[in-house]
Amino acid sequence: MFGIVPRPLWEKQVPPDAQHRIPLSLRLLLIEGPDRTFLVDTGIGDKFDAKANRIYDVDARLPDAALRAAGFDPAAVTDVILTHLHFDHGGGSTRADGTAVFPGARYHVQRRQLEWARSPSMKDRGSYRDLDFMPLLEEGRLEQADGRCALADGIEVLPVDGHTPAMQLVKVGDGTTTVLYVADLVPTRAHLRTPWVMGYDNEPLKTVKEKTLWVGKAAEEGWILFLEHDAGTAALRVRAGEKDFEPLEEVAF
Repeated sequence: MFGIVPRPLWEKQVPPDAQHRIPLSLRLLLIEGPDRTFLVDTGIGDKFDAKANRIYDVDARLPDAALRAAGFDPAAVTDVILTHLHFDHGGGSTRADGTAVFPGARYHVQRRQLEWARSPSMKDRGSYRDLDFMPLLEEGRLEQADGRCALADGIEVLPVDGHTPAMQLVKVGDGTTTVLYVADLVPTRAHLRTPWVMGYDNEPLKTVKEKTLWVGKAAEEGWILFLEHDAGTAALRVRAGEKDFEPLEEVAF
């Protein structure tokens, strides 16, 4: 999760367990509008076998069950925005038999990300599972965006390329408050530090540049960053410190 950052530095921020694992969340964002309800990402799903669950220690569940547990009706979801198709972000899109978890919803992904997922590099091919997204494509449920665009009033997707080609950040605003779902651009609050990038990133220098741009805009304009993977912090505002970006205040969701 921290690439070339020396362990004595990162373990002060996120202490690992005896198997060198750190706690991570799979935090989704539900956006309720007047006519449509959007879910951003679908988590890891429940398709892991026993061996993979032992390795990753996953609390596996499907997003529809998570929504019910939080008091929401999964049938109300009209749109699912997939930031990218890595198994921990899109694995909960389909069930083990390939059926869509949200059969009444349209799923949105960037076209370039889908193309990459269908023919990934040797470095990241283990991050993609055809069963997570190919049934959606074959059934015509997968909407493909080409670049930055609005999916609805106040909901915009912003492609970035450092982690994987055309991962899309999700910007949500009502004219007063703006929330930026940063996915794997800033997976945890420790990754606010610009040079702290993951070993999973295909092009780390692009990640640094994109983080400088989008976290910088969040700091300047008071946006809320919504963190997908931080185990303790769901969202926060940031500021530009003397050397790097710093947490300003946590925001409750």
